[in-house]
Amino acid sequence: MTYNNDILSWKNYLELCKPKVVALIIFTAIVGMLLAVEGIPPLEPLLYATIGIGLAASSAAAINHYIDRQSDAKMARTKNRPLPQGNLSAKNVIVFALILGVISMLILGILVNLLTAFLTLLSLIGYAIIYTVYLKRMTPQNIVIGGAAGAAPPVLGWCAMTGEVHPFSLLLFLIVFIWTPPHFWALAIARRKEYAKIAIPMLPVTHGVEFTRLQILLYTILLFLVTILPYLTGMSHLIYLVTAVLLGFVFLYFAILMMKRKDDKTAMQTFGFSILYLMLMFAALLIDHYIPLTIESILG
Repeated sequence: MTYNNDILSWKNYLELCKPKVVALIIFTAIVGMLLAVEGIPPLEPLLYATIGIGLAASSAAAINHYIDRQSDAKMARTKNRPLPQGNLSAKNVIVFALILGVISMLILGILVNLLTAFLTLLSLIGYAIIYTVYLKRMTPQNIVIGGAAGAAPPVLGWCAMTGEVHPFSLLLFLIVFIWTPPHFWALAIARRKEYAKIAIPMLPVTHGVEFTRLQILLYTILLFLVTILPYLTGMSHLIYLVTAVLLGFVFLYFAILMMKRKDDKTAMQTFGFSILYLMLMFAALLIDHYIPLTIESILG
């Protein structure tokens, strides 16, 4: 294969890191850090943890590019990535990924704490190897099981500040974990023909679109219930509760709309809203943490 002249272009390496996905990962991790402490956390561990978790997520993304390079070349959504386009060699990509991974572990292990480094390593392996190599091609429940790796960042952030896995951090994990299937299955419905072409057993391919739409609705209902738990356990207050209820109803609206309209456009709209949903939910948790309104304070 002949590689393009821009082999060293920073844009190609940046694309390997899936910056939009990693940005959401970093955001949820930072929210975990901020929720873990009263007031403003120490700047240095916050900065080191953010960099370390971000580099680890980027490493996992680059490994995903490397492993999926052949299937990416056959899908319209991914055929323009650096490896299918021949902008980078497979060797360069895997070396880049390993360098990012090693640096992230050194930063987290030395400058943050060993538990955060260990959990981050498990998350990296979970996504880059267990999900990408095995689960993705093995079972239509791939995104459900593999979603555990993607739900880890808030726990990693919390652990970076406290050195422990707090029960409240597991609530954040649970929210992202339950959010992942309806989020990704909406995209999978719209891209089901591409997944079928490369024999990846996404749920719409193996069980049909109607069944997948039903699963999206059921998971969205479950997500609505799960997002109330931070309020019920005393982790959050009214700002978060109101936001969770309102956003939950909107998500349910999209899930019901998918059941009625049955078109790919609605599926993509649901997918797009799901990203906004998670960002606003975690932003509400953060605002609520620093402005803890209660019924007593409002009436009072």
